[in-house]
Amino acid sequence: MNLQERLNAQRAQFQKTAPKEAVEIVHRAIEDIRNSGIMDRILKVGDSAPAFELNNAYGNLRRSKSLLSDGPLVVSFYRGKW
Repeated sequence: MNLQERLNAQRAQFQKTAPKEAVEIVHRAIEDIRNSGIMDRILKVGDSAPAFELNNAYGNLRRSKSLLSDGPLVVSFYRGKW
């Protein structure tokens, strides 16, 4: 099962088991996001990301420009301990 199939299965399970009000809230939130225009502003495949500065997992400031001087850069986001 590929990722899209897994996501579709999870969506179907949520819609089948969650309270109707919760499903409606999720649908409304998704529609609000779509209507916000954010999809017109996201990076597409092949686009270059803007330069940025972020703290790494140890709290040290990292600059994309200096990291890119060492070669290709992969940025990974994680939500941390929620």
